[in-house]
Amino acid sequence: MLEGAEVRLAVDIGGTFTDIVLDVGEVRKTRKVLTTPQRPEQAVLDGMRLILTDAQAHISDIDVFIHGTTLATNAIIERRGAKTALIATEGFRDVLDIGTESRYDQYDLSIDKPKPLAPRNLRFTVPERIDAHGAVRLPLDEASVRALVPKLRELGVESVAIAFLHSYANPDHERRAGAILAEEMPGISVTVSSAVCPEIREYERTSTAVANAYVQPLIDGYLARMADALQVEQYRGAIYLVTSGGGVTSIETARRFPVRLVESGPAGGAIFSAQIAARLGETKVLSFDMGGTTAKICLIEKYQPETSRVFEVDRAARFLKGSGLPVRIPVIEMVEIGAGGGSIAHVDAMKRVTVGPESASSEPGPACYGRGGLRPAVTDADVALGMIDPDAFAGGTIKLDPELSKQALLRSVGEPLGLSAETAAYAVHEVVCENMASAARVHAVERGEIVGQHTLIAFGGAAPLHAARVAEKIGVSRVIVPSNAGVGSAVGFLAAPIAYELVRSRHVRLDDFDTKVVSDLLQEMATEARALVEPGAAGAPVRERRAAFMRYVGQGHEITIELPNRPLTSSDLAGLRQKFEADYSALFERSIPGAAIEVLSWSVLATTEARNPPTVAAVTRKPAAKASGSRKFFDGRAGEVIEIPLYRREDMAPGATIAGPAVIAEDETSTFVSNSFDAHIDGAGSIVMERKAA
Repeated sequence: MLEGAEVRLAVDIGGTFTDIVLDVGEVRKTRKVLTTPQRPEQAVLDGMRLILTDAQAHISDIDVFIHGTTLATNAIIERRGAKTALIATEGFRDVLDIGTESRYDQYDLSIDKPKPLAPRNLRFTVPERIDAHGAVRLPLDEASVRALVPKLRELGVESVAIAFLHSYANPDHERRAGAILAEEMPGISVTVSSAVCPEIREYERTSTAVANAYVQPLIDGYLARMADALQVEQYRGAIYLVTSGGGVTSIETARRFPVRLVESGPAGGAIFSAQIAARLGETKVLSFDMGGTTAKICLIEKYQPETSRVFEVDRAARFLKGSGLPVRIPVIEMVEIGAGGGSIAHVDAMKRVTVGPESASSEPGPACYGRGGLRPAVTDADVALGMIDPDAFAGGTIKLDPELSKQALLRSVGEPLGLSAETAAYAVHEVVCENMASAARVHAVERGEIVGQHTLIAFGGAAPLHAARVAEKIGVSRVIVPSNAGVGSAVGFLAAPIAYELVRSRHVRLDDFDTKVVSDLLQEMATEARALVEPGAAGAPVRERRAAFMRYVGQGHEITIELPNRPLTSSDLAGLRQKFEADYSALFERSIPGAAIEVLSWSVLATTEARNPPTVAAVTRKPAAKASGSRKFFDGRAGEVIEIPLYRREDMAPGATIAGPAVIAEDETSTFVSNSFDAHIDGAGSIVMERKAA
């Protein structure tokens, strides 16, 4: 089986499950194991051994190991990172509290903002000053830096972020302060903002540096243990980490800049959806990824996920921008909510059924796992409704107890509201689907899109169970559940290009544009980005994408304008203005004739070519073979238990067609086809649900 074939392994560590995918040439094997939160590498190693046994292979046979994780995100949300201090320029101790001085809800006088990762008693300042042009106005007081060392030791600080004023223009003071701390406190983690986020905007740059420092000891320790464990197991291939922007990078880079891993797992899911969209020719897609802890919604246009340069972690208000901690990194644009299979349901003080964001995680897990969990989770509701086969969950590796689900639902939801266990389960299912539908509506509206015009691609362990109901709520008429949907993000990792993007701020006006200075800056950035990509590309072509972030002078935000991959000349300036005004008009319906234009920042992306799969041919539909069994399903709208057919996905050939309601089961997940949909298997093996004619 292994002879002559490239062997590639992908691992996605989620809050509840760790997903493993092994590709041996054209053959794919998958596994799901429970995440081990205290030592995440243990679940990875256990899952690897299981899947290698399935493939009759050894770890030394693996050529490439690609890894993504939500560990960084979860550490920030759950406040499990290192004890982190901030050293700022004198007079700027409170930049994390002041922020941008905006309020995410203008009229709420008691808004809750997320607490900074570096509390005020761990923020310090030193005398120094660099101006916006990079000139030194006040030299760094090195004695003041050294004087902080005893305080940092006394307070038990494990990691330090250094963010000085205008360090994006001149990083010398930050680098020197970092060197002093490394000399005086060997072993401490030090992050300088000019390395992790060399961009203008003081608050966002400081917040990003602090976030990197906060998760660095955790991620660095985990990745070091993982690398050591793989070496002990005789692994000799390459190791890559998936970044939030949808590319993969080396383990060394990930250990330096772990903040770039904040959305690595969800990024893999977006890549997976984009690949499915390309295969099926779907140009407008809504990606719906629901795992054990969270649900992620992402718009994909013309096979490309939307991207952004800033992401908010730990939002205090679910859908309101400005309510979270800003992290300025290249990221795939999506909305993420605490709605997964492990999300806990309860009744609040106003007698409303509420789901999430707290999760049962993998320890103890939902009540039906029988691992000590007493509160009902979304999975318990799905089990009580009859949507999940308790004997075949996760390929039969986890036996579920429906009675424990019903007891937990009665205790926490049914009895407070006078409902039966089944009706309580239906209420939980409806609420979590409405939460996800609301997220999809908001995400589409913020981008000027009509959500009902998109095809929903559902994956992750829990999404196929809820996709039909979410589609009903948002007016989507076509739902696709791809092959390997239960481990979709890990499959997406295997399609991610090796890539790295650098962004640097250098203010330039078009009417005072030094083409040599700008070209030298872009070439320096390209050389640095290529140095991080080419070793892993193994001779594959590496292309560049250069961009400028431009605006009219005096405006507050920029738009991205692509640049040619060559030195700029004076003859390019008219073209830059034309491109900017065309894109500006497309966004805002008009341009401002003759207004001065400026560039705030520059970007260079070095990447290998992403390969889209070939499209699949249409299939001839025919009735599916006889169902392999049936399930007793509680129909909440009718208020009664009905018998619905159960099909095994592997028994359904391309073209096989069924009418809902029905369940299509497989080892990694199950798909619920509601009464509103018919379903068939397409040429790629995907389940395609299409709304029945009225």
